[in-house]
Amino acid sequence: MVKLDRLINVLGGFGARLGTAPRDRSVELRSVAVHDPADPATGEEDVLLAVGVDADAAAGLLARTRAAVVVFRCPELDGAVLAAARERGVTVVLVDPAVSWGQVAGVVYGLVLEGRETEAGRGPTDLFALADALADSVGGPVTIEDHRSCVLAYSSRQHSADRARLATILGRRVPPEIRRMLAERGVFRHLRTSDAPIFVAPLEKDAEHGRVVVAVRAGKELLGSIWVESESPLAPPREAALVAGARTAALHLLRTRASADLERQVESDLVIGLLEGHADPAAVLSRLGLRSRRYRVVAVQVRAGPEAAPLLVFERATTGFGWSRPGRSALFANTVYTILPHEDAEPACAWARALVRDIDSDAAVLVGVGGAAEPAQLVDSRREADESLAVHATRGDRAPAVVYDDAWHEILLRRLRGAAAAGRAPDRGPVVELRRHDHEHGTSYVATLRAWLECQGDLAAAAARLGVHPNTVRYRMRKMAELTPLRLDDPDVRLAMIIALAV
Repeated sequence: MVKLDRLINVLGGFGARLGTAPRDRSVELRSVAVHDPADPATGEEDVLLAVGVDADAAAGLLARTRAAVVVFRCPELDGAVLAAARERGVTVVLVDPAVSWGQVAGVVYGLVLEGRETEAGRGPTDLFALADALADSVGGPVTIEDHRSCVLAYSSRQHSADRARLATILGRRVPPEIRRMLAERGVFRHLRTSDAPIFVAPLEKDAEHGRVVVAVRAGKELLGSIWVESESPLAPPREAALVAGARTAALHLLRTRASADLERQVESDLVIGLLEGHADPAAVLSRLGLRSRRYRVVAVQVRAGPEAAPLLVFERATTGFGWSRPGRSALFANTVYTILPHEDAEPACAWARALVRDIDSDAAVLVGVGGAAEPAQLVDSRREADESLAVHATRGDRAPAVVYDDAWHEILLRRLRGAAAAGRAPDRGPVVELRRHDHEHGTSYVATLRAWLECQGDLAAAAARLGVHPNTVRYRMRKMAELTPLRLDDPDVRLAMIIALAV
């Protein structure tokens, strides 16, 4: 099922705008037609592309169409025409004439037809229908998976499914222990190099059925695989049907990828506009389908990993049927930014952990979570996410993420160090003089002053921290006061010294 809201949001990225607002943006769209003046029945589909219909002929088309949405390629329509469409409940979408009908048709057909669902609401009709047809042809339950072993579709015939198959379907991906067993048997190596089906013996001792698996490939690229539960290798006719099904599945996956890539680009552009402050936050969030009072921006980087790791993270962040994903993402340079509708940090951290859980264990995954922000503050949350990510890079621990709420003090000190490194720190003053004296005479005045300030003037505590007698601290403090004015009775001076020592 594709909802009207989704179609409008995606077309908006191509310069389209609403001529008449829909009464209900949740209307389901299942069919598309191109206007044919010789066939009046073409107006009965859910979405009608008004090819060849100019502004003068629009009124007649809108008066007789039964479509929920009519797409025109023109900048304006007469107000009376739009009023009539509004009265009939027809949504009018106006596309910039600079966009070709070929591009518009590709987007609309891709979204509506590739997004159509079965009556059971399980996902794209054609892929599930293919799984059902293959199950009948090969005589066993079928699952269709992508190249990451995530389930894309499965046949309704699953009455003999074993525990591993049921776990795969329920979890929508092959469980890690099953993947490990398949890898040890060389199954994935076979899929990468061969188009021939392979029989996999039962994975469990008490299991009655094994599996026959075949690669789904486009050229040399592995797109996914088809799995059939079977007691033995398939007979030649059934094996031939499976191979033919793999070729058909490849076409479906390529069309789905094209549609997904288009949506990813539109989504990425909108998210970048939000995070850079170049767009109206409320309007763009609405187009992205995000509705919340407060949000958090999450920044993810993969360092010392595979070259394609950022692309893999972005693909995972944007994978999801329809608007089922919690956030909206963009890939900017080597960082994946995601806007999540969460005020609390923990759901954002849990989302980030799930996102990177299968990344190469040798890779360094850095995650920064910005502070909670209202729509107009998303630029600030993005900056905080970047700075939290930078803090994560400097830490030696294996914490999954750094959250701004917990690391704001470290971020403040990093900002101050950056200002100092840029020459914006004073070149003279008590701390500078003490550092120079330590360097020239081998004293420990700076360390002593830091301990005294951190212990809030407690001589015994400062002495314990330094490993000396309290009288030694008292003596050093007196000598420092003779060297440079400390003015330790002034709270502003003490704060300035703490900052100077920190940077």
